[in-house]
Amino acid sequence: MVNKLKLTKILDRFKDIKIAVIGDMMLDDYIIGSVDRISPEAPVPVVNVKSEKFVLGGAANVVNNLADLGAKIFSFGIIGDDSNGDRLTNEFRRKNINTDGIVKAEDRPTIVKRRIIAHNQQLLRLDWEDRKDLTKVQEDMLINNVKENIKDIDAIILSDYDKGVLTQRVVKEVIALAKENNLIVTVDPKPKNAMNYIGATSMTPNMKEAMECMGAERIGDVEKLGKELKEKLELNNLLLTRSEEGMSLFQDTVENIPTFAKEVYDVTGAGDTVISVFTLSAAAGASWYEAAKIANTAAGVVVGRMGTSTVTKEEILEFYDRIYHEWK
Repeated sequence: MVNKLKLTKILDRFKDIKIAVIGDMMLDDYIIGSVDRISPEAPVPVVNVKSEKFVLGGAANVVNNLADLGAKIFSFGIIGDDSNGDRLTNEFRRKNINTDGIVKAEDRPTIVKRRIIAHNQQLLRLDWEDRKDLTKVQEDMLINNVKENIKDIDAIILSDYDKGVLTQRVVKEVIALAKENNLIVTVDPKPKNAMNYIGATSMTPNMKEAMECMGAERIGDVEKLGKELKEKLELNNLLLTRSEEGMSLFQDTVENIPTFAKEVYDVTGAGDTVISVFTLSAAAGASWYEAAKIANTAAGVVVGRMGTSTVTKEEILEFYDRIYHEWK
């Protein structure tokens, strides 16, 4: 159990931690309006647009979570040489996020997911993306960027959205670099790439992802699933997120952590928050079990909001103090 004093000390250390985020950077666009008629041109609703906003998405949302918690971030990824790429990097710079590791590519667009929303209901999503793997030249650039900064990094997060950035070669070389430099490397996985992550420190799959990593068709024994996945990928530990059933941390033993979400409105981006807070807390000196509890707290805050969201240190402290006092 982390008492309030220890939690405060861990959160205070966040500002001194340097985290590298490597993965599929993207933008989430939201067009919000109202509907009061059907188009005369086709049987579709006419959305009267009231507002439009964009937020950082995918691996960029992991970056955003870490930035809002005060950490120093090195971002590594591929974006298009386009206006959306400029929007993404400008937002990073506005938040004092290092963008030297971002490569601009002419052969792919910056990934954008645009959602059309009316009356709190998503009507349509438009995606701009090219999911092909990086070229060897792009892999070289990305890996070299990581190598050049590795001595300034405390931990690495691999945020895999299966958009072609975290190729087998990139992942294996990054994990090898992390081991050479005694760094934590955590993974938010895509199951089809599971075998690429062998030797990482930790992974944070949800139940569906864990089953797909193991080729299982149904849940069965959760404890057996987590232990077998941890052993298969030679992980130091595994944090299995289980929705309303909380989380399970697999080390030498299994620790179950119940969920205490205020209210669940939207789980979009919750996995990004979990891996951000989990990794940052461990790098700041928390045990993995303490880090899992802090991450669980942060997730309980963000799922109470609509859309991709982040959490602050103050929100973590306030919510943790309340829920774990109730638990105790």
